[in-house]
Amino acid sequence: MGGAERNARKRRQQQHQQGKNVVAQARGSAGMADGKRVGLIVGVVVLVAAVVVGGVLWTNASKNETEGQQIPAAQTQFDAPEKREGVVVETGDQDAPTTIDIYADFLCPACGSFYEQFGDQIQQKIDDGSLLVRTHPVPMLMDASDPPGYSLDAANASLLAADEGKFTAFHDSLFQNQPAEGGRGYSDEQLIQLGRDLGIESDAFAQGIRNGKYDDRLKSEFQKTSQNPDLMQEGPRGKGFSTPTVTHQGEIVQLTDNWLDQLTSGNS
Repeated sequence: MGGAERNARKRRQQQHQQGKNVVAQARGSAGMADGKRVGLIVGVVVLVAAVVVGGVLWTNASKNETEGQQIPAAQTQFDAPEKREGVVVETGDQDAPTTIDIYADFLCPACGSFYEQFGDQIQQKIDDGSLLVRTHPVPMLMDASDPPGYSLDAANASLLAADEGKFTAFHDSLFQNQPAEGGRGYSDEQLIQLGRDLGIESDAFAQGIRNGKYDDRLKSEFQKTSQNPDLMQEGPRGKGFSTPTVTHQGEIVQLTDNWLDQLTSGNS
């Protein structure tokens, strides 16, 4: 074999080896990339799992935040007369020149916001004798607590508190410490303890909460209320009954910033 042939074969061998090296390097790089991708995917899966678990734990804690708590008693200074008429509670001077009806659910967030915004104004008007308020506790959101039923339990307890002359303080306590819609409400024993903290000691109050004394009457009245065309308003899902609803002389009141002053000054 001549020198030229030997040199040519040597170059071919070197080129072949270089090709093998390139392939090996490429495979190694691909393996590393695959490893990184697998590691990244595993990391993402672990992160998502942690978020899901954390979300579930937070949701459960949020839903059950009322469990075992004592409902703080509202520091309500209120001397106006209160009287239960069926499933309606009248608060204020019977001879007051202006009367309004308020339909509210103790679990309804919009009702909580209503009382936060207008509660003090309403109380001032009752105190000065210019307003009589007829409160209709509405168990509209009976299925919106976990377990279901808090809306009805709270409405029943408020009527029993009215029988004891403690409706306003009981009512304010529940709205000031309102449970989250979709979460756990307050149990019978928590409602009973709130009554005790407000000075209600009668066995009739506790027994009435435990046996749902006014439940049937509340549900029956709500059926009538929800089907009353005079109480229906346009909403996101069409026309229907919603809370809070305020009426004056049978007409629904539009809740502008100064609606109460307009009513009590005779400008309605």
